[in-house]
Amino acid sequence: MSSRTEIESYLHTLLDVGRFRDYGPNGLQVEGKPEVHRIVSGVTVSRALIEAAIAAKADAILVHHGLFWRGQDGRITGWMKQRIELLLAHQINLFAYHLPLDAHPDLGNNAQLGLRLSLVADARFGEQDLGFIGNAPLPLSFDELTERVAKQLGRSVTSVPGNGRTLKRIAWCTGGAQGYFEGAIAAGADAFITGEISEPQAHYARETGVAFIACGHHASERFGAPAVAGHVAQRFGIAHQFIDIDNPA
Repeated sequence: MSSRTEIESYLHTLLDVGRFRDYGPNGLQVEGKPEVHRIVSGVTVSRALIEAAIAAKADAILVHHGLFWRGQDGRITGWMKQRIELLLAHQINLFAYHLPLDAHPDLGNNAQLGLRLSLVADARFGEQDLGFIGNAPLPLSFDELTERVAKQLGRSVTSVPGNGRTLKRIAWCTGGAQGYFEGAIAAGADAFITGEISEPQAHYARETGVAFIACGHHASERFGAPAVAGHVAQRFGIAHQFIDIDNPA
């Protein structure tokens, strides 16, 4: 057992929250019980995740995608009311960390995805240094890289092969980071891996020869929250469970 305030303070320091300009508040978004015995982690604080956390008798939830975002309607109605109502009724603390959880050099989404793909970053690029880039242990073909990504994430990918050259330097940034593709190209990448693709990226890949792989927003961000929550659970001697609510996005 540990206190909510101790956990919040530790997470703030661990994830270097103050360094980031973000799209919503990082940290404790909904206050629940003062003491935490069990924490559940997940990607997004959907109603399904909250209901699963209630069934697991959790005192806290830690997610990457929280409840509140810049520019959203501030009224507590509909789906927002339902989510908050469940959290408050069961006194569950909600911790949410967006960009800080992407960026952590060991436990974050990017680092954990790289670990599963046998990629280690030796440099950063892009806004707030969120993009990771490093050399593949062995040069890869486009087909080898796409197969590795699909196997590790358990889903098919959307990809554009570039000019078919051997891939030595790989860049990646999880989630909706397709806008980082130009930065990856400028940083010298042979391929870029992210969660989503928009209309311009196919043209950039064909025109620059740099391969582009989109492996799913949710799928690419399944690893950071459980890594952070597992670390916190071990440090504070509390129980942890990762609950993955399937999402095709």
